[in-house]
Amino acid sequence: MFYWVEFWQRELLLFSAILFLIGALDDFMIDVIWGVRYVYRQCKYYRRTPPIQIDQLPAPAEPGLLAIFVATWNESAVIEEMLRNCHICWHGNDSNYRIYVGCYPNDSAGIAAIMRASQLRSNIRLVLCLQPGPTTKADCLNRLWQALVNDELREGRRAKAIILHDAEDMVHPDELKLYDRLIERNQIVQLPVVPVRVPGSPWVSGHYLDEFAEAHGKSLVVREALGAALPLAGVGCAIDRSILGLIALANHHQPFDSSSLTEDYELGLRIGAMGGKTILARVLDGHGKIIGTRACFPNTIGTAVRQKSRWLIGIALAGWDRIGWQGGLAEYWMLLRDRRAILGAVVLCTAYLCIILTGILIIGKWTSAYILPPQPPEIEPLLWINFGFLLWRLLVRGAFVAALYGPFEALLSIPRTFVANIISILAARRACFAYVRHCFGSRLTWDKTTHQHFPKLSPHQGSAN
Repeated sequence: MFYWVEFWQRELLLFSAILFLIGALDDFMIDVIWGVRYVYRQCKYYRRTPPIQIDQLPAPAEPGLLAIFVATWNESAVIEEMLRNCHICWHGNDSNYRIYVGCYPNDSAGIAAIMRASQLRSNIRLVLCLQPGPTTKADCLNRLWQALVNDELREGRRAKAIILHDAEDMVHPDELKLYDRLIERNQIVQLPVVPVRVPGSPWVSGHYLDEFAEAHGKSLVVREALGAALPLAGVGCAIDRSILGLIALANHHQPFDSSSLTEDYELGLRIGAMGGKTILARVLDGHGKIIGTRACFPNTIGTAVRQKSRWLIGIALAGWDRIGWQGGLAEYWMLLRDRRAILGAVVLCTAYLCIILTGILIIGKWTSAYILPPQPPEIEPLLWINFGFLLWRLLVRGAFVAALYGPFEALLSIPRTFVANIISILAARRACFAYVRHCFGSRLTWDKTTHQHFPKLSPHQGSAN
């Protein structure tokens, strides 16, 4: 038995070590590009003047209506508080805005919550979907688009931009000002997403802090710097109304693809392919904090796995079928990074299996049941290199987490890496099974996350780094 354990341990060790190294080099290249860009900007722009704040941006040349789209299904636990927070944050705001909230006729609790919130302001519009829910988020967004177009025809004016938010989002008081200024020179303006940890869930809910801090603090920054299109996060993003109208005209008056599970991701890439300028706006408010969207993410293993499996299907599997490969070298690289998540989960699984097999061999050695031969000489340097890259990865992620949340969360990000790996493995397994069923005729469905928590903190939280 130990012979076969040793055989598979060596094979899996070599397989996982080589692929770990490839992935580590890929990540390290992103780190290098971000570091060079950071040093360059510090020397050229910020040596004498601090990073720009919202009030330093020029006023909009042509202020217009900002239409906020919120698609909901069974969100009665958070939607009322979200809409009330919008009213509190944007009350007296110079920007002209209207909130369109999509709901389904069979969601009576959601309808009641939206109606209670709409008593505050007349610019909150409840829009009922034509079919019982849930369909897809894109289908609900298309219904909101039709409501906006009908209002434009009736009032004789067009909206300036469409802003996407979810029912659990805590908006920032200055975000409408930012959109109003930047959307005039760009077709997409994406704000950083800043997850808020659910109380009592430092591991599952907390691992989203680590991933988004690094993704929206580094990865998307590099993506924009390389000239690749930015995928939308689905929340905290503004889309130029004109370019969304062009997409709608080409798709039977439906700008959002209702057959996609990640319509936001695909929409950002599509607008980039059309020549639209997509940017990640990391701008500070008057308190010196980053303007972004706060939200609570899933706080249980099951809900996190369901959410991430939907992302994997939409981006790495079905998204590959739908989008293919497009653009230049930078676009290819970023698409490859988006789609490597499935392979990454396989590598993680083989690595953990290799650790278990190694433990069995060590037990065999201790009990004198098996003589453990030395590892091949080429393995040891490879393992040390990977170990060095692992330490570097934990250090980099901890630095980005510390910049937003402080040193305590940065320390927690180290053991949370294991939690994130387990969730990734389970999500990849679920996504692959669902995709295989889809390949044999099963329809992909919207496995929506139901939210129970709304952020309980100041929307100004988050540092400038």
